[in-house]
Amino acid sequence: MSRGKHPVPLDLPLPQTTAEGLSKQDSAYSALRQAILEKRLPAGCRLPSTRTLAQRWSMSRGTLEVVFDRLRSEGYVSRLCGSGTQVCAVVPDLYLSPPARALVRPERVDSLQSQPFAVRAGQPFVARLADPALFPLQRWARALTRALANAPAQLLCDPDPGGLPALRQQIAEYLGQHRGIACDPRQVMVTTGIRHGLDLLARSLLQPGDKVCIEDPGYQSAKGLFALAGARLVPIPVQEEGIDVQCLQRHRDARMVYVTPAHQAPLGMTMPVSRRLALLDWARRSEAWVVEDDYDSEFNYQGAPLAALKSLDREDRVIYCGSFNKTLFAGLRVGFMLVPEALRPRLLATLQSTGRSVGVIEQVALADYIASGAFLRYLRAARQAYQERRDQLLAILQREAPGCYTVSGQQAGLHLLLELPPGSDEARFCQAAAQAGLFLQGVAESCQQVRRPPAVIIGYAALSLAQIRFSGSRLAALLVAEAQGRDEG
Repeated sequence: MSRGKHPVPLDLPLPQTTAEGLSKQDSAYSALRQAILEKRLPAGCRLPSTRTLAQRWSMSRGTLEVVFDRLRSEGYVSRLCGSGTQVCAVVPDLYLSPPARALVRPERVDSLQSQPFAVRAGQPFVARLADPALFPLQRWARALTRALANAPAQLLCDPDPGGLPALRQQIAEYLGQHRGIACDPRQVMVTTGIRHGLDLLARSLLQPGDKVCIEDPGYQSAKGLFALAGARLVPIPVQEEGIDVQCLQRHRDARMVYVTPAHQAPLGMTMPVSRRLALLDWARRSEAWVVEDDYDSEFNYQGAPLAALKSLDREDRVIYCGSFNKTLFAGLRVGFMLVPEALRPRLLATLQSTGRSVGVIEQVALADYIASGAFLRYLRAARQAYQERRDQLLAILQREAPGCYTVSGQQAGLHLLLELPPGSDEARFCQAAAQAGLFLQGVAESCQQVRRPPAVIIGYAALSLAQIRFSGSRLAALLVAEAQGRDEG
């Protein structure tokens, strides 16, 4: 043993997992953290390697790597290449320990599942967003540098409330070339994303008690935003071809209808042209506004996507919403709306009174990024990557769980719908998946009045191929077990 170094403590007690119902990961974390707090692992002490602890505690090295990374992120230990893992001199427990009442125990899984899932990269299978690892940060950094270097002082202090003209020009050209929408830059209004746009519409156009028709099942955040404005929400069933327009005919007094025609959220079907035309005819006769959420239309894997619903709009009744947060990276916070001329003054007034939230530097950089052709190059590369991930996931399920499921909505977007064996308990399946490290959102959470066969939403875009191979096999095993349980029952 080298002079001045603490011995590696191999007599750490075996973590207890049964007494408090903790997982192996949580129990190992608690054991090491407690040993540090009680000075059984003093400052400067080098922890055993994950290989050594894995053998002693009969755990996987992967579990202990997660535990060590968690301790490092919370400031209990430091990890340096070649020096192992050492206890930090200053333990930040006073500042980092949550109150006891805030601890989440496993018995609260059901109540947690009733809340909206946090969609994040790397988490199977709620990764329904663009993979930030694919985004070319160096190219974006150059665009930001040019934006800072070339922006005149007047632009920095007096931005256009509707958005930077150069960015609106690029958006209008992109929509004309790739979404079939002939539009003028003046129609474009820059937002922080689709939810910001929906909030502006709700604040500007709705009065308490106004009727708003929404898809059932549908996007939960849209429902919440319209409800905050005091709207009277009317769920309209979604059929195999999209929202039921015949059902809409019974609501000619509706102020607005919200739809996701390119890749219905969450079922994934694409609304055909015939139904789109019927929807526009209903809007014309009802003098209602149609909000088109085109959240992931850039990612179509079977050829060119249908032109946007807005491209068929001859009466200027469609409010088109798009977002770069879904195509580039979630933290960008830049989206846009195409606003009918009749609504523009009202929406601009609301935007000015509530504060413009998109930074001018980000707008200048994004305009440069699009104009340079980098945006289209990125979309092509991302589309290929997401298709490869989708194909690998489907191949794993087909190989390891044939006949135990059906899929829909896989032709486009960042997620697909996985229908479970008939008679399955959707909530129980999601709970079993959570115990296996897979976080699934059941389609029932997106339903208002309709009742659909048990199914789960599978987000795959922001997962690596290695994560898909590992998690796909776990999902396949759960499907096989579910199907066998149904057969035996």
